[in-house]
Amino acid sequence: MSGSSKVIENAICTFCGCVCDDIELTVDSGGKYITQAKNACVLGKSWFLEHKVEDFPVALIDGKEASLEEAVEAAAQVFVNAKFPTIYGLSDTTCEAQKEAVAIADYLNGNIDTTTSVCHGPTGMAFQGVGESTASLGEIKNRADFVMYWGGNPAEAHPRHFERYAVNPKSHWLPNGKEDRTIAMVDIRPTQSSMIADIFLQIKPGSDFELLWAMRALVKGRAFDRSVEERTGISLDRLEALVQQMKDCQFGVLFFGMGLTMTRGRHFNAGALLQLVTDLNDFTHFVSLPTRGHGNVTGADNVVSWQTGYPFGVNFNRGYPRFNPGEFTTADVLGRGEADALCVIASDPGSNFSAKAIEHIKSIPVITLDPKPTVTSQHAKVAFTTATYGINVPGTVYRMDNVPLSLRPAFDSPFPSDEMVLRAIKERICELRGITSNHKPVAA
Repeated sequence: MSGSSKVIENAICTFCGCVCDDIELTVDSGGKYITQAKNACVLGKSWFLEHKVEDFPVALIDGKEASLEEAVEAAAQVFVNAKFPTIYGLSDTTCEAQKEAVAIADYLNGNIDTTTSVCHGPTGMAFQGVGESTASLGEIKNRADFVMYWGGNPAEAHPRHFERYAVNPKSHWLPNGKEDRTIAMVDIRPTQSSMIADIFLQIKPGSDFELLWAMRALVKGRAFDRSVEERTGISLDRLEALVQQMKDCQFGVLFFGMGLTMTRGRHFNAGALLQLVTDLNDFTHFVSLPTRGHGNVTGADNVVSWQTGYPFGVNFNRGYPRFNPGEFTTADVLGRGEADALCVIASDPGSNFSAKAIEHIKSIPVITLDPKPTVTSQHAKVAFTTATYGINVPGTVYRMDNVPLSLRPAFDSPFPSDEMVLRAIKERICELRGITSNHKPVAA
């Protein structure tokens, strides 16, 4: 290693919701890219090694290179001239930037939504309905002797989840690591994750709710429809044995993913799982935790909730926040052709929303903030190139268990942060609207 190379210890990987904070980064002597990412998984290494100082314009307006000041002005004009501006994304940026985005939506009486609405949105709705029993990943790492994954594949989506938090770690209470734990998996097909499981239940697609409700009945000693065996594909003997193991453990955890939340049943599935965990607490200590995808999607939920009272899909057009998934969630707002301006922060709905939503994106002025060009930015009226959070930008992110962590950037970027751009746009909007940005706006 060159004597002038720079090493960042205990850096944080913001690729996925594990937000591993033990990464050792080596930066080249010119301070323009990362050459090594020790301890990172294959996904984390790709994240770190593929982000470097790029030769992109700081901004484009209608596809033509523009200064940062010109782009801020153009973006502010788009916002103030819109009747139903919508802000979307936010899961791959800092909490500080997320806070600025909420303020913009508030000042404009607009709409704000995060990628939660297309992943664990049903989980948030279930939390509101039935509550949750939860814990930090540190508690789970040290104490959980029964670990269950439902509708997720962490071996491929969160490669260090087993290693750091739930399956392999040794502790005072679990000195032999995996040998002291029972690992269970529920999914519709075998996966890379199910290969490590002691118990694997391959259920029929769309039968999650029925299986969860039968498990609740078994936990509580209640009668239930025995045809659940045929509907789910799981024998009653296996189900009874599993439930007994869950009741007999010392500390159990049930992780769940989008295989549960974005299939038939949605928030009813998540609610049934959360209620199952509550039932189990009559017999032992049991907790649940959603496995979150993006690096700071949990932070987005926290910030939007803190600022508005709701986690995603929030509308301000009456001068106060309202929450209604299906009405104010971005995929629906765009699919119905309602939004007349769109700001996308660290996301790419133009590549994965419905055909109707994408067609509407192409018909309205779009503002994008992203470190790299995206399908959505190709259609943008104003496209900002921003620095990458965690690699170039400090700030706060939340791990999937709601633990906040402070980023340790590796090298500087010539591009502004999302927070800087959003704050500049917010301040210009306030100037155009004749309001003071450090005070709450008055509803029209």
